[in-house]
Amino acid sequence: HAKKSIGGFFFHYNPTSFRLTEKFILLLVFSAFITLCFGAIFFLPDSSKLLSGVFFHSSAVETNTRKGTDSDSNIAVGTDEKILAKIRKDHEKALVEAKDTLQKRPDEIKQDIQNEKDKVLKEGLGKGGKDDDNLPVIEYVRPPGATGHEPSNPETKERREKIKEMMKFAWDSYKRYAWGSNELRPVSMQGHSSNLFGSIKGATIVDALDTLYVMQMYEDFEMATEWVEKNLDFNVNAEVSVFEVNIRFVGGLLSAYYLSGKEVFRKKAIQLGEKLLPAFKTPTGIPWALLNLKSGIGRNWPWASGGSSILAEYGTLHLEFMHLSKLSGNPAFAEKVMNIRKVLNRLDKPQGLYPNYLNPNSGQWGQHHVSVGGLGDSFYEYLLKAWLMSDKTDEEGKKLYYDALQAIETSLMRKSSGGLTYIAEWKGGLLEHKMGHLTCFAGGMIALGADGAPEDKTGHQMEQAAEIARTCHESYARTSESD
Repeated sequence: HAKKSIGGFFFHYNPTSFRLTEKFILLLVFSAFITLCFGAIFFLPDSSKLLSGVFFHSSAVETNTRKGTDSDSNIAVGTDEKILAKIRKDHEKALVEAKDTLQKRPDEIKQDIQNEKDKVLKEGLGKGGKDDDNLPVIEYVRPPGATGHEPSNPETKERREKIKEMMKFAWDSYKRYAWGSNELRPVSMQGHSSNLFGSIKGATIVDALDTLYVMQMYEDFEMATEWVEKNLDFNVNAEVSVFEVNIRFVGGLLSAYYLSGKEVFRKKAIQLGEKLLPAFKTPTGIPWALLNLKSGIGRNWPWASGGSSILAEYGTLHLEFMHLSKLSGNPAFAEKVMNIRKVLNRLDKPQGLYPNYLNPNSGQWGQHHVSVGGLGDSFYEYLLKAWLMSDKTDEEGKKLYYDALQAIETSLMRKSSGGLTYIAEWKGGLLEHKMGHLTCFAGGMIALGADGAPEDKTGHQMEQAAEIARTCHESYARTSESD
């Protein structure tokens, strides 16, 4: 070794050692070599085969090693040679595939990828699997009697044509002035999108699908279907009403699917149903009224009795959610709505009545306000229809409905001094002798359920239904147009 003085400092100099720059260059070369080797193994096609052969014992090798003895050594060696030969062959094949791929145009590569996807999809469906959205394959059966029948009675036929004419007028106006919006404002003739649906659009289109089909307005139905396919989007960062979105969008899509068999409606309904599931993430499973579809965060209306959920909202999900489970193969939808019944069954009902408010955290009733009109109405309707929809096998739904109807008759139904039957409201044990407009649906509901009424009460319930319908007719007839 020699010492050299530079500016008063001494440096050791070893002629056989590398300079720092030389070491750096050698390190770069070595790193590039390693990167090239590993890159070829990890990123070329069929790399999994290379990895399994080079770095790991294959299952065949392991099997032979475990079972082999000294007398089998020649067989094991032969097997190893075969495996190594296969690795070399796979390696060569991978290099050829990579070379061929690099020579193709980008559009050809995309097409090859799509062809592979289609092949996998076809093989999956051929084995009785699921489609590209992981939905079960369902054989569609068109419901009988939806279309194609004309009434024999001339007056009925004339009324039917008039109703269709009114529908066509409303639909054409919506198409002209508000296409794609949630609704049409008839006076200003402008489209409007209610905040009940967040930023989801097309509520009128989806809600009208089944009506368009039943009225055999097929050209308009196809136009609406095309809009749903191209424009109906639930991937929004917005808060929606769970109840309103369910009855308008989920219900509309399910009805359109059952009438037409078009898969787009089934897929869209299930997509939306999955977006609504986080609403049930409460201590009791009673869903929130409002839900942000992106974050999954829910809350209740601030005015609803100390943050309570509303009977007509959480009680008006059953029909749609049972069908979502049937069409998706996912039992979660049905489980959520059946849990609502369990919660209600556990609670004490004042005089057998269901208050309109229920706290989703505590599982206790809020303010004791009972109404068959607003805030309560469709809960009772869905109990009856759940039984009918099940082909009358849902005995629990049947019992809940007829028990509730008996409590309504006993505690709420009264007759005015003028002989009009009405359904009053109940607040904390005191009756409010008024019947709101929304209660008028009860006439049709009671008539629908009269046929299955227990203890031969069919005639009695039909009379009740007729009397309530008459009261509602009179409320309109006696109201002046200026009001």
